Amino acid sequence: MATLSPLLKQATPVLAARGEGVYLYDTAGRRHLDFTAGIGVTGTGHCHPRVVEAAQRQVATLIHGQYTTVMHEPLLRLTEALGEVLPASLDSLFFLNSGSEAVEASIRLARHATGRQNIVVFQGSFHGRTMGAAALTTAGTKFRAGIGPLMPGVAVAPFPQSYRYGWDEDEATRFALRELDYLLATTSSPADTAAFVVEPVLGEGGYIPAPPAFLEGLRERADRHGVLLVVDEVQTGFGRTGRFWGHEHSAARPDVLITAKGLASGFPLSAIAAPAALMEKAWPGSQGGTYGGNAVACAAALATLEVIRDEDLVGNARRQGVRLHDGLRKVAADHPVIGDVRGLGLMQACEFTAPDGGPDAAAAQRAHKAAAGHGLLLLTCGAFGNVVRMIPPLIVDDAQVDDALALWSAAVADAVG
Repeated sequence: MATLSPLLKQATPVLAARGEGVYLYDTAGRRHLDFTAGIGVTGTGHCHPRVVEAAQRQVATLIHGQYTTVMHEPLLRLTEALGEVLPASLDSLFFLNSGSEAVEASIRLARHATGRQNIVVFQGSFHGRTMGAAALTTAGTKFRAGIGPLMPGVAVAPFPQSYRYGWDEDEATRFALRELDYLLATTSSPADTAAFVVEPVLGEGGYIPAPPAFLEGLRERADRHGVLLVVDEVQTGFGRTGRFWGHEHSAARPDVLITAKGLASGFPLSAIAAPAALMEKAWPGSQGGTYGGNAVACAAALATLEVIRDEDLVGNARRQGVRLHDGLRKVAADHPVIGDVRGLGLMQACEFTAPDGGPDAAAAQRAHKAAAGHGLLLLTCGAFGNVVRMIPPLIVDDAQVDDALALWSAAVADAVG
């Protein structure tokens, strides 16, 4: 008898039977408020009727049209639709299945386009688990331990983690940019550096937004040294942060943008976007794949874009993000173990801190478990597992946010007394 790998540990005890909107229902019929959204995937909620209808219609028409063999209409329409929401200069797209694959494709493109080998990432980054992506990931050793040697040519610079350093945002930003300059002078010569790869908000690294001045500093240095700025929007894209793209909280614009997760409301689909003049520098045969740009996933992504537009989900994420953030701060004010509340839009987190200033992973885990017991599904993150994150679907309303905050308050009280 076959079983799942023992390494696949569930974050919650729920055996899901069905999903509807912001809720998951287990096999016993109990309703759970889902503030995980499948790790930021189901932005339009579980089984949005328009996404379901689009996928069902496409399944009955064409399931798999392998896009280096034949072309299909959903892929062409999605490419056109994404052109309306991407930065104007990013007018060429390559579709894949997962975030990790898209990250790998961006590395290939950056190295081919520049003729340089080195990639600079930032402390706390998460870019995936495949071998190249894992080499770029520094959110925790569990993502890269025991599989070395990893892909060479990766250098790691500080990310402006204000709370961790005990500095304000401006000081942390100055430090991170100064250390990047030092890295370019000592470790990875600009002449050898193909790309800076950065998340607008650290994901697995602890839900830490990049200050606008930091992203703008990266853009200035990329321009100065002929380095490509690759922005990993796998988790921050499609309205999650209250802007359509997370980098739009700054004036910086990427040379390459990576998207996945919320792109197709739960169907596997990812992409990289770049200027056509840059994309054509990829070597022949370096882009392809059996399932990338799947017709059903593309149909779901088209419906997702329509729902985001028609229901103003980006604006809702911005408004509900403020409501959620303010409520989390009120809970934190009653419980000093929560040392920091941070995030953008509907990408919010609480960091649990011990009296000595160190991470309190045990308290975070207790609160996370207690929340599930109350019917609120959450996830943890951060290098020490001491950050509890909230990622509700972008359709969440006032009452559901308030319900989640009440459940969270009760869970924290249960966890820390």
